Amino acid sequence: MTYKHRYPFTAIVGQENMKLAILLNIINPKIGGVLIKGEKGTAKSTAVRSISDLMDGLEVIDLPLSITEDRLLGTLDMEYAIKHGEKKFEPGILYYADNNILYVDEINLLDDSIIDSLLDVAAMGVNTIERDGISHSHSSRFILVGTMNPEEGEIRPQLLDRFGLSVDVFGEKSVKDRMLVIERRLAFENNPSAFIQQYHLEQTTLVEKIHIAREILKDIEIDSFIYQVVAELSIELGLESHRADITMIKTAMTIAAFDGRKQVQREDITRAAYLVLPHRLRQAPFDDSANNAFDQINMALSTISVVN
Repeated sequence: MTYKHRYPFTAIVGQENMKLAILLNIINPKIGGVLIKGEKGTAKSTAVRSISDLMDGLEVIDLPLSITEDRLLGTLDMEYAIKHGEKKFEPGILYYADNNILYVDEINLLDDSIIDSLLDVAAMGVNTIERDGISHSHSSRFILVGTMNPEEGEIRPQLLDRFGLSVDVFGEKSVKDRMLVIERRLAFENNPSAFIQQYHLEQTTLVEKIHIAREILKDIEIDSFIYQVVAELSIELGLESHRADITMIKTAMTIAAFDGRKQVQREDITRAAYLVLPHRLRQAPFDDSANNAFDQINMALSTISVVN
């Protein structure tokens, strides 16, 4: 689906954690994507759609809920292979998602088998199709972005860990910000071209910052005490998977690069932890607030006395 006029990323009011999580993945796709949770009308889809304007050649590929495994992975035409003696591959969505954003709205409603296949390919960066002794592989390195409304159902805990980052989004609480949301949305709907032009400088500045961060990321330095902070934090929080540790380091490196620094600081780990850990922590029953996770993280960080 093509969107002729996309709402500018820099015009989105608030939702700083969501915007940061998206930007970090654009700078460093190795972070592993992002899961965005929130009620309808909280700018989730708007933010995702606007990504295409931040990197040349980067497209947002939609994955429909009704997708079949063949349409996702692609198929091998066995009749053609038998008749002509060579394989013929019919590409699926994962073929077109290579080097792009793969967007799944309402990912919590997606069939579990599709999610499993999707996350396996996301982890490997390669899609392999096998049928009757014939196989075909192709690159499928994409940034997975999933959005969901928790009121419509949750995702299996073991799948949550496969998302690099996770953020909760809420409607703006201040009168001033809600007024700003209304004003900007109406201005965009009234004259999209004029509204987009109004944010041209901010968009251009952000795009340049992303490119600079990508270059800085190549030369990032990490002292051993940073690894120790991450290891102690994960142990203190009772995390079994090492995936969280590795993702925290990757995220902290990217945060430093986005801030224009070549050295990772302890504060980068704190900011990374808020994005990497909440969906991996055990929550109290009936507690749907992100604050509980942040409290756990802050308490764990306060017990770590590692210094540089």
